[in-house]
Amino acid sequence: MSATLAFGPYPVDPPVVLAPMAGITNVAFRELCREQGAAVYVCEMITTQALVARNPKTFRMIEFGERENPRSLQLYGVDPATVRKAVEMIVDEGRADHIDANFGCSVRKVTRRGGGSALPWKRSLFRQILRALVEPAAAAGVPVTIKMRKGIDDDHLTYLEAGRIAQEEGVAAVALHARTGEQRYSGEADWESIYHLKQALDIPVLGNGDIWEADDALRMMRETGCDGVVVGRGCLGRPWLFADLAAAFRGDPTRRMPNLGEVASVMRRHAELLCRWLEDEREGVTGFRKHVAWYLKGFPVGAELRRSLAMASSMAELDDLLARLDPAEPFPAANLGQPRGRTNAPARVVLPYGWLDNRDDDTVPEGAELDDSGG
Repeated sequence: MSATLAFGPYPVDPPVVLAPMAGITNVAFRELCREQGAAVYVCEMITTQALVARNPKTFRMIEFGERENPRSLQLYGVDPATVRKAVEMIVDEGRADHIDANFGCSVRKVTRRGGGSALPWKRSLFRQILRALVEPAAAAGVPVTIKMRKGIDDDHLTYLEAGRIAQEEGVAAVALHARTGEQRYSGEADWESIYHLKQALDIPVLGNGDIWEADDALRMMRETGCDGVVVGRGCLGRPWLFADLAAAFRGDPTRRMPNLGEVASVMRRHAELLCRWLEDEREGVTGFRKHVAWYLKGFPVGAELRRSLAMASSMAELDDLLARLDPAEPFPAANLGQPRGRTNAPARVVLPYGWLDNRDDDTVPEGAELDDSGG
């Protein structure tokens, strides 16, 4: 295993980072995960344009809990000037301790504007954006990391060159989701690419992709030599994965296999935290609904009860329904190591017109900046 990982002055121990997930990694979910184990927990992706415009929804999304340290914020932007303004706002107003930049999103509305996994192809523009991120952040002692994919598709791989550019521009660490944009969340992650990136760089490299269990994280680090891991879909409906990860990195083989009663308690806690953060019980319980299927995956719970739980609108109703679950039902061990969340099919990455023609063209696509954050 590698030496202790750190983002600037902030140790990352265990070397685990929660991947930003739209509509998921809000204050409530991050607190729930933090109660299970230590890690760096990153908020949902924020667009630089929405931040500069002081969009109320975006400002709500960059709220942090009292115990969050470091306060980690992920930014998305395509225009270097707007990116710089956003970072200057963050550091001047003390809104975050760590900034992560998104160069990995494969969603159509992002890539068709030249953002996310499309952007590293434009190496000059990519460098300018990194400079706009790092210069004002470094002046305030705020470390910048980036997350990226292997490239647009197998014919347009960018990760090695992008990693070197990031290192040259002063980025503190690079995380690689070992899939292309075209793959989206399909197939298996190519961990060998993480190994090649680690061999190419001197700064820390974190691996992302197909970490469903704590032992997957240990295996990834052993096989690739990476300095840490980024966990996304694997913790959906299983925030105790962070307890397993903490134990694994301590050398403790113990893994949590909660029965249905224990899972129900975590479900209630999750809904309670959402209600507290949103300051609205109905909105909080409604926001919790999307998590029900993930928590109950593999448990023998009837379709009617599942459907009712996914339609609850108050804590009293949720409590009544959770009480109908069999608390003694053991954890479905057959589900261990199985994919969770999105498992969509490959799809061609939609790009701005002529995007692939000239890698050194640093023109910002028209309408590139998104004026709203979230999924």
